[in-house]
Amino acid sequence: MTNLSDIKILIVDDEPSIVTMLQMVLRREGFQQLHSASTCAEALDLTKRILPDMILLDIMLPDGSGLELCAKLREYGNPHIFFLTAKTSDLDVLRGFSMGGDDYITKPFNPLEVAARIQARIRRLEPEAATAAAAPVKRPESGIYRFSRFTLNEAEGELLVDGHLVPCPAQVFHLLLHFCKYPGIIFSKTQLYDKVWGINGLGDDATVMVHIRRIRERIEIDPGNPKLLLTVRGLGYKLAKESQEQ
Repeated sequence: MTNLSDIKILIVDDEPSIVTMLQMVLRREGFQQLHSASTCAEALDLTKRILPDMILLDIMLPDGSGLELCAKLREYGNPHIFFLTAKTSDLDVLRGFSMGGDDYITKPFNPLEVAARIQARIRRLEPEAATAAAAPVKRPESGIYRFSRFTLNEAEGELLVDGHLVPCPAQVFHLLLHFCKYPGIIFSKTQLYDKVWGINGLGDDATVMVHIRRIRERIEIDPGNPKLLLTVRGLGYKLAKESQEQ
């Protein structure tokens, strides 16, 4: 099990009260390696030096946008990035995810929720590491899901669409993987957030909807008129079972 005291967290926000509050709560939850920055320049410099595991990133910073900074931070290690922002429109959320964010937390927020989301992400990373370590002894077809237009390889972390490798951010991959494991089954937004993000009752509709859209942009011929990942009005979403190859 991961030792929380080994997890390096970088808080990027120019409001000292928010930084202090988050540090206090995270330290109480067992996180000890806490770092902070108030500008894009400071955040980039710290990221280069410490290679944080998790980054809490404010979108509006004195010397630039956290959205643009996100892509630069991803060049150093593979941090899980949580956007912190007062912007709550679907368009803002979509921009955040499209720039490489993994999660989106709107201000004002409960710092305990932030801690819970970080801990949920860590719990997801542990089985991923175990799976990677065990991959060489798995049967060739184990963890490979074949559908009419795409193939998802769980062990390799790859998505092939019409025979071409398609880049797929981690959280989008996990959501699609969940659907692949249960084709034909309808999942509500709450169920998906619980199963994929690992936090019961703390998700928001926009997070799931944006990730559904990102999946469709990869596997559908026409994302606006999906034939594979379907919306079941009033109930949720399902991956069409008839698209699965036998």
